Amino acid sequence: MDPISQGVVGALWAASLAPKHKLKPTLIAGALAGMAADLDVLISSSTDPLLFLEYHRQFTHSLIFVPIGALIVALCLWPFLKRSLQPKELLTACFLGYLSHGLLDACTTYGTQLLWPFTDDRVAWNVISIVDPLFTLPLLIAVALGVRAKRVNAWPRIGLIWLFAYLGAGEIQRQRAETVGHEVAKARGHAPSRLDAKPGFAQLLLWKIVYEYEGQFFVDGVRAGIQTKVYPGTHIPKLDSQWAEANLPPNSQTRQDFERFRWFSNDYLALSTSQPNTIIDVRYSMNINEIKPLWSIQFDPSKPWTHVDYLTHRDLGPSTTAQFQRMLMGQ
Repeated sequence: MDPISQGVVGALWAASLAPKHKLKPTLIAGALAGMAADLDVLISSSTDPLLFLEYHRQFTHSLIFVPIGALIVALCLWPFLKRSLQPKELLTACFLGYLSHGLLDACTTYGTQLLWPFTDDRVAWNVISIVDPLFTLPLLIAVALGVRAKRVNAWPRIGLIWLFAYLGAGEIQRQRAETVGHEVAKARGHAPSRLDAKPGFAQLLLWKIVYEYEGQFFVDGVRAGIQTKVYPGTHIPKLDSQWAEANLPPNSQTRQDFERFRWFSNDYLALSTSQPNTIIDVRYSMNINEIKPLWSIQFDPSKPWTHVDYLTHRDLGPSTTAQFQRMLMGQ
């Protein structure tokens, strides 16, 4: 998730067992440890545009790396917090804060390699957006009130109750959206080989349904309110390895980059209908019933030995915002 959410959650995890007189340094240690794993964004290459896709949410986010990451953060913080915390207290705070990072990221849709190096599978529980103020703001308030409290400190624990309640609500909403998605597919006479529900941006009400059936990806939106509402979308042919074998030379750099992007996107690939030689990730879009990717790769057929280009697309114009607001209101 965003750095603020990661820091706040790390702080709350670390402070939930801390005595009141050591709450502030524990919050600081937990917050910094909770954000530290995202330093992997510094791993990039000017010649390999996809390198960061391989390393972001990889080893720094894996469960096996948590003790190492916590120790590194604790060693960095020790000169500043040695008068406030004992070594064991500091290491415990950093361990809890660092542990929270990968688990929270796994709750989003992006995918996190929690079990690296044993598998490169990207764990995505799809219960919360990568940015959600309704999740983060109450946690910030809990931290602030915890710092100001003069007696027995219960605010970090209250914050954790909100954290787990919100994520639990996200799981319930995801299951509701998936149920509606299967009903929509059944009404069309489809039996999906796979179907995913992903939360729309910054809330738990709107969900994007993507399912695969007979070589096509179908996309629809669901508003999972008291009464559910479906926003019919569109469909697009799936891009598979057979296409790559027919169009990309074996052992070429373009072919290797295609396979890397296919792994990253969990094989939700399609050819762009608006840009030539462009492969899109169907899973994400600004609005829930559209196939308008947030990122894609573009290749040059005449230069198969070169890396592909990585493109980002952020359509936040008035029409996109207005459509999102209408769906949010159930219109």
